[in-house]
Amino acid sequence: MAFYGHVIKALIQTKHALLPHEPGDPGAAQETQLRELLETAKDTAFGKYYNFAGLLEAEDVRVAYRKAVPLHDYHTMNEQWWKQQRRNPDITWPGRPEFFALSSGTTGKKSKRIPVTDEMLECTQRVGRAQAECLANFDLPAELFEKDILMLTSSADLAEKDGWKEGEISGINVSNMPEFMEGVYKPGLEIAQIADWDERVQRIAEEAPKWDVGALAGIPSWMVMMLRKVIEHNKLNNIHDIWPNLSVYTTGGVAFAPYREVFESLLARPIVIMDTYLASEGFFAFNARPATMAMELALDHGMYFEFVPHDERGFDATGTILEQPVVYDFRQVEEGVDYALIVSTPAGAWRYMIGDTIRFVDKRKMELVITGRTKYFLNVVGSQLSEEKLNKTIQVLNERAGSQVKEFAVGATKRAEDGEYIHQWVLGLETGELDAEQAKQVIDEHLQEVNKNYAVARKKALKDLRVKVVPADRLYAFLEQTKKKGGQIKFPKVMGEEQLGELLAFLG
Repeated sequence: MAFYGHVIKALIQTKHALLPHEPGDPGAAQETQLRELLETAKDTAFGKYYNFAGLLEAEDVRVAYRKAVPLHDYHTMNEQWWKQQRRNPDITWPGRPEFFALSSGTTGKKSKRIPVTDEMLECTQRVGRAQAECLANFDLPAELFEKDILMLTSSADLAEKDGWKEGEISGINVSNMPEFMEGVYKPGLEIAQIADWDERVQRIAEEAPKWDVGALAGIPSWMVMMLRKVIEHNKLNNIHDIWPNLSVYTTGGVAFAPYREVFESLLARPIVIMDTYLASEGFFAFNARPATMAMELALDHGMYFEFVPHDERGFDATGTILEQPVVYDFRQVEEGVDYALIVSTPAGAWRYMIGDTIRFVDKRKMELVITGRTKYFLNVVGSQLSEEKLNKTIQVLNERAGSQVKEFAVGATKRAEDGEYIHQWVLGLETGELDAEQAKQVIDEHLQEVNKNYAVARKKALKDLRVKVVPADRLYAFLEQTKKKGGQIKFPKVMGEEQLGELLAFLG
């Protein structure tokens, strides 16, 4: 019956076998990407200022580039270069960007504006096609390749500015979807352009019976909410009752592990879950094979990567980068070491610090995992708790307590009675119940087992933990009051004392 599905599957398998997407020599591939970036941008203001033409003549262009061009964070890149790019052509990349991506942000601060050029959109699509080709590595039914793909993104209703459009990166990508995707993409551009999250999800639930969805894509927190709405509205037992061919879920944006139990409870059977590393600045890595959630770095798709060791070679004790950090290219990285990721892209980002830390788990396969952010998420009293450790703690809590904690926030605050520091946790339950004292014990014991810095802090400056358990919907309601709900918005895992106080006051 699935004639076209068999044809498409066969074509993907043939191309994957004859033309592997991964480079045979990753180091050489990265040099090629850097040369192409420098050559394209050598006549821009940035390229002339840093003499890209001269760098291309160097014996080792990677070393020359590293020495000539300083590392940039968003503030320096934006203030010195990108603001001009909104008004004038040929600043950091030829021409003027048609789009600017607003970072989703979790802190309530003003959104960043990241340029999105035509070449960057093409780069993102190339990485997306590479991941699609890797479906050949999975044992998937031929019928899947004829089914709809439901992408849960931010609103595709982009704001018109003075000569450009802006919105979150997923909305920009959907607005520039390749023609071959238009027939299978759901919920369709009309629904995707609905700005209000709740209204958009309601429309999805209403239209769901008309679709034959084989694959899902989106941030897990909002995906779970959307699936629950579809199940509730259509009076289903699980999502496979309405989409029996659902076989693949592409996750990203946040770690999937804390959401796995809740997500899988909405299914009738296991499906393939693939991770992605898609940020406002680019599509950097993707899961390419079964039996792992590690992601393959996109080394030959138009971007150049560098890596700063996330230890004393690159950062001080507070997580602030050194004035002269050690910087490596792909040739020099090692497995099992945390690195801050530095990117150069066809959006005119040059030696740009994303703010994420990654760790290679298999260099030969170019596979990595995201381990957190460059600054320790929670280090007020020396506990040095990274995002990776916090997510793992919630996973352990759910396993040991049989709970379904879907979202959480934690911060250091002072006790009113004596001014001593404690960690305040707020746990958002999807369903069921959880005893706060049990949660406190599991969290405290696990973190002391796996993090010696935390264990030392608990004996000295960190005097206690407090845990508040609330329905996850209450945490989303807190986001909604700041108009940050749905799409690519991520609930902040770690909060400063002021924001934590606002959350607790909101929760009563």
